[in-house]
Amino acid sequence: MHESRSKASPALQLGDDRRRTLDLAIDALQRAWESFDEPRENQPTPSSVVLDATTSALPDDPTSISEVLSLAEDILDASLAQTRPRFFAFVGSSGLEAAVLGDLLASAHDVNMATTAYAADLIEAQTVSWLADLIGYSAAEGYFTSGGMVSNLTALSAAREHSAPGTRISGVGDTSFAVYTSVESHASIERAAEVLGLGRNSVRAIPIDEHRRMRVDALKESLAADLSCGMVPMAVVATAGTTLTGAVDDLKSIAEICKEFDTWMHVDGAYGLAAAAAPETSHLFAGLNEADSVSIDAHKWLFVPKACGCIMVKNKEVLTAAFAHESGYMLHDEQRAVHSVDRTLEYSRPFRALKLWVALKTHGRKQYEAAISTNLSLAQRLASVVDANDRLELMVDPQLSIVPYRYLPEHHEPNAFNQLLVKKMQERGRVWVSDAVINGQVCLRPCIVNFRTQAEDIQALIDETLEVAKSLDNPATD
Repeated sequence: MHESRSKASPALQLGDDRRRTLDLAIDALQRAWESFDEPRENQPTPSSVVLDATTSALPDDPTSISEVLSLAEDILDASLAQTRPRFFAFVGSSGLEAAVLGDLLASAHDVNMATTAYAADLIEAQTVSWLADLIGYSAAEGYFTSGGMVSNLTALSAAREHSAPGTRISGVGDTSFAVYTSVESHASIERAAEVLGLGRNSVRAIPIDEHRRMRVDALKESLAADLSCGMVPMAVVATAGTTLTGAVDDLKSIAEICKEFDTWMHVDGAYGLAAAAAPETSHLFAGLNEADSVSIDAHKWLFVPKACGCIMVKNKEVLTAAFAHESGYMLHDEQRAVHSVDRTLEYSRPFRALKLWVALKTHGRKQYEAAISTNLSLAQRLASVVDANDRLELMVDPQLSIVPYRYLPEHHEPNAFNQLLVKKMQERGRVWVSDAVINGQVCLRPCIVNFRTQAEDIQALIDETLEVAKSLDNPATD
């Protein structure tokens, strides 16, 4: 008979208050969700209580958990929340409620995906399969990462080992690699080249066409020129939804060129690849299934909380070739079965897949497709409203859900004016939008990836733009 377990030390235990504490946390969560349902008039500044808390020293003695949670709620309320329906800046996650609960449970159990995690391993594999099916990619293997930066670095690590086996051990040496991508691709591609020891100069920034897609003729010319100089074309990185304008590269034509030159094809779909699931935009992603690797961030347009990126590959062996290793503290079994850590960059990797699994299981394909389609429709609505206003100029016709536009002032230089306009709109906090530069022109760059955003929020963005702009463009206010 086992002896009864002694009571745990009171240190670092919530003790008898655990149930009450959970109730407090649930109440705070409910208040947060209710506040996200409706936009608020402005972005609050941190209170004196919050400011005092941020400058205090580490306490020697305990503080009531109810007091701490209340303070945390105040801090979060005064932080910039991408979950709100009128947050249009960058490409923000929107905190899908089912996924939040999945994330909460994953944090509580704190599963480590580095080695064998039993059921969690099965769920990660299933979630990869579901995600691949949703976007139309035949993935042989995939893993969840912290986001596009790590996913793209993972893909290019595999591409480097594939193009020059043994490089991970011997280093790049005198080999000159080249990576090809659009001039408007994400900066993570340059960062990956730097981290891999290739150098930023190895990245070929291929010019774009009138639709802001990588020019396939220029890509082919660059590949041929590098080959003639003895360089190794390591990978072509196509973008499925650029961060600046949402442009989707011609994946089918790029795939054909990659086959011709026997070059690895990676698709960076961190933002835009979710739109492959929507009937009205799925045609833009023709050729996706020809890619050697694909990255997508579920914490962008699949609405789950950060961080939830995913890297998927066509060949199950490429990630093992790039990352497998022997360690005395992490032994392999007699069958030489590799661990997840033998296929990923991270060791202590949290169970990120669960939040997406919960979300997909709860809502299903049809609700996801409908939510993405709604965002696409709102983007077209915004573009139409901008196009119909003489004082606004649409910078590009939106392919996905990014709709850059600028205000045309009567009395000021446009670039400085639009930069000031964004600053003033952010200070007012009724809507939140970021600025960008397209063809040398400063503009507003709203991105619609929130399932809470509705038509009235789009109208509020326009109304706020015009109201603030007119006040700034009035000569009497100069």
